[in-house]
Amino acid sequence: MDSIDVKQKKIHKEYQDLANSISPKSNIIGNCIRAFLVGGTICTFGQLITNIAKNYYDMNTEEASTITSISLIFISALLTGMGIYEKIGKRAGAGSVVPITGFANSIVSPAMEHKREGYVMGVGAKMFSIAGPVLVYGISASVVVGLVNYFFIR
Repeated sequence: MDSIDVKQKKIHKEYQDLANSISPKSNIIGNCIRAFLVGGTICTFGQLITNIAKNYYDMNTEEASTITSISLIFISALLTGMGIYEKIGKRAGAGSVVPITGFANSIVSPAMEHKREGYVMGVGAKMFSIAGPVLVYGISASVVVGLVNYFFIR
């Protein structure tokens, strides 16, 4: 029995050594800097839209925030459709995923991949294949938190 355990441990160690030698080394600091810069640029652009809406179009904060969200989602969807957002995402990593633009990208990307299957069975059916679980668990978590707040914290 012990010889099998020793043999399995040896095979496991050899596998780990092989996997470590083949795996690409990641530049964590560089990835973090790029993610910070791209995510910060997206957020700064969003703040610029908000400021323009408030200062030049006399919108209140709620209206300006709505315009900003709509604009960022539209720009992200457009860039995804043109294949540009994917290139940004490859370089920026998490910096392009965290803001609302990443969510818009996660909805448009599967739809673009399956458009050849038609608008109903391709685009419509696949549009929420990635974002769907995020919506389901996000909404479910908000319901649970709301119920806990209503019954126990009030």
